Amino acid sequence: MSAKDDILTRLRTALQDDPPPVTVPRDYEHAPLDGAADLDMFAERVAEYRATVHRVQEAGLADLVRDLVGNGSVVVPHDLPDTVTGSLDVRRDGPGERLTVAELDATAAVVTAARLGIALTGTIVLDAGPGQGRRALTLVPDHHVCVVRAEQVVDTVPQAFAALDTGGPLTFISGPSATSDIELNRVEGVHGPRRLDVVLVATQ
Repeated sequence: MSAKDDILTRLRTALQDDPPPVTVPRDYEHAPLDGAADLDMFAERVAEYRATVHRVQEAGLADLVRDLVGNGSVVVPHDLPDTVTGSLDVRRDGPGERLTVAELDATAAVVTAARLGIALTGTIVLDAGPGQGRRALTLVPDHHVCVVRAEQVVDTVPQAFAALDTGGPLTFISGPSATSDIELNRVEGVHGPRRLDVVLVATQ
């Protein structure tokens, strides 16, 4: 049987009124995380996506965040702890006062926490939980500073899903927003921030 015949046979089978069941292999690693995640791998993979990784102790967190956002306007979720922003003059977005898309677009940077980091893929996961804000908050401003604590990092995607509530909104971020056209010309900032700084806070 030629490759063409094989493809057509599969299509006819799939289009039957009662197609046979398809078995999807699920043989990937399901083991829970045992011990600390590979933070060096996480930092390396995040950097491969053209994001900038900063490793800091808790005591230096607020100073680093201040240096990263500079003098521009900054918005944060309403419940982001002051220990992250320090003396920064920030505008808080939350249930009591939601900024418009135009206001977010005019904001230089957003600072949030994260739900998880995945070392193997260099991915940050947001689930709209404490310190993360609503989805628009992290998609509209041009610069996102995301604080990930060492204990929030897991090694694999299955470990991440085991820790997540998949019934709610999840945002997976692997580097700044980027796309490319048919000629592979890279354009950043189309679907979200064009600049991503990941602050990895060490465990005390």
